[in-house]
Amino acid sequence: MAMKIGKVERYINDTIASKGSMLFMLIDPVDYKSPQDAIRTGVDSAEGGADLVLIGGSIGAQGELLETVTKGIKEKASVPVVLFPGNIATISRYADAVYFMSLLNARNPYWITQVQMLAAPLIKKLSIEPLPVGYIVVEPGGTVGWVGDVNMVPREKPRIAAALANAGEFLGNRMIITDAGSNPQLQGSGPIPTDVISAVRKSITVPYVVAGGIRTTAQLSTAYRAGADIVQIGSVLEEKNGGTKALVSKFAKVTKEEGRKKR
Repeated sequence: MAMKIGKVERYINDTIASKGSMLFMLIDPVDYKSPQDAIRTGVDSAEGGADLVLIGGSIGAQGELLETVTKGIKEKASVPVVLFPGNIATISRYADAVYFMSLLNARNPYWITQVQMLAAPLIKKLSIEPLPVGYIVVEPGGTVGWVGDVNMVPREKPRIAAALANAGEFLGNRMIITDAGSNPQLQGSGPIPTDVISAVRKSITVPYVVAGGIRTTAQLSTAYRAGADIVQIGSVLEEKNGGTKALVSKFAKVTKEEGRKKR
């Protein structure tokens, strides 16, 4: 019998069905000057129109720092707070749900099934809703590409990304994410190419999240038009120094407009 759909997953599915598109904002507590700054950014993101706030990162987002930030955002945000784990320690009892991710193009089986086995009992004990996610890293990959020992999808090979996504859905993942890593423009690249997004969208029937390098409303529109159901944005928030709500409001307006076109 398949695992039943939980509250957060139902919210995601229903919102995509009714609005056409969603906007997720990612807070990596390590990248902020203080936990209070990270909390403020998460709350402002929710108030600015984000549909969901993610918390996590590839290195160091754990322990007291993670607990403080997750609890602080959860207490004030009106949208679901979901963990974006970098390892088994990126788990907090204060979150509504967790991306229960399999890194589909990792070279090391630890990231495909073993870390999930190690984390599953704790997630069950804490009653955190697991969201079955197939995770695919596209060049250049950033920190997650290095940490996850990833056989990265070449940007000019959309059929590889599509086949990985297809396999991920067949294996039971109920969401698929393609991610170019944080700040891919610093590595001479940028957001995931539209032909990769389009190929993945055509290969799956589950909700599709595009992440990595989206910094402008134009890039956001392009991702939705290419086939993303959800766009996940993180790095650009770290630079705003108090202007988060206004920026997210602009992103949320584009998300709403593009979603209306899809419907």
